[in-house]
Amino acid sequence: MDKLGELRHELDEIDDQIAALYQRRMEISGEVGQFKVETGRKVFDRQREKDKLTDVASKVSGEFNKKGIQELYQQLMSMSRKLQYQQLVQAGALGRLPFIRIDDLDKQNARVVFQGTEGAYSQAAMQQFFGEDVNSFHVRTFREAMEAIEEGSADYAVLPIENSTAGPVIEMYDLLDEFENYIVAETILPIVHTLSGLPGAKLSDINRVYSKTEALMQTSRFLDDHSDWQKISVVNTAIAAKKVLEDNDITQAAVCSSYAAKAHGLSILVDEINDDADNSTRFIVVTNQKVFLKNASKISIRFELPHQSGSLYGILSHFIYNNLNMTKIESRPIKGRPWEYCFFVDFEGNLEEPAVKNAIRGLREEAKNLNILGNY
Repeated sequence: MDKLGELRHELDEIDDQIAALYQRRMEISGEVGQFKVETGRKVFDRQREKDKLTDVASKVSGEFNKKGIQELYQQLMSMSRKLQYQQLVQAGALGRLPFIRIDDLDKQNARVVFQGTEGAYSQAAMQQFFGEDVNSFHVRTFREAMEAIEEGSADYAVLPIENSTAGPVIEMYDLLDEFENYIVAETILPIVHTLSGLPGAKLSDINRVYSKTEALMQTSRFLDDHSDWQKISVVNTAIAAKKVLEDNDITQAAVCSSYAAKAHGLSILVDEINDDADNSTRFIVVTNQKVFLKNASKISIRFELPHQSGSLYGILSHFIYNNLNMTKIESRPIKGRPWEYCFFVDFEGNLEEPAVKNAIRGLREEAKNLNILGNY
């Protein structure tokens, strides 16, 4: 056997010992977990783990090894905690989550609010989900929509949270953090922009174009081919269509949806002018009730973490260990606490699934101010 082979053989022997010791360590951790179930003790003891990391680091030499053994023990203790959380869930110690399962949303009798004006993409998304005959009204801002469902003047709000090309609607994350409203559904609306003008207008008549900033960006390739046009930003695409109608100026056009063009009596001069043919926006359906549909398959949560190295890494391990697929993560600064952040995470699952209950138990113990924003 050559020198490398000898060294690998020695490592294999050491690994066999480590594996046996790991097995024994987890057996004892299970006994500790059973004791905690019986006595009501908390699983996570932050000071105990901090002391343990200091102790194991003192037993090796060199900064590289000290950091390495601390990282190893962070993982060992994390696995022990997850086993104990599982024991608590199996023993029914998680308790009932404060959400009520329902079979269906009452779409027929619902009163729904959307942000914008007649012809807005939000209205199109609302009708796509609730149907064209939905009892609805519109407000000027996202905040007013959240206030409407909080105070009960609407049962649901339909609000954009993410565009496939422009990214997240940051304001919505801040409002979900601020208001005690909950996501019960989502709907994805294809975004197809048109250039629309007054009836009888021709492309050669146009010299000024109105739209929302993001819509102007999403159609920049088409608009750049008409560099002599003036591009003017307004609140949203439906407002742009409304302005073209009200100004009654044949030289003006709007970048808007065909839905908005029809609502405001405009003619489509050029259809499908998006730079990206796959552009779409995800809308959430929000209510003030803690409910979830029985077939819900996605969960949104919000939490804060201690401002220390490795805290996010440790939290995300709860999704890995429980085989839960995390689909999105966003961070936002915490108001009044400079350079501290909260996190918004979407992951697949249903609140009644054992793996989800186990993950939430661990997250509640180790994160700060965990909020379940909805299961939908």
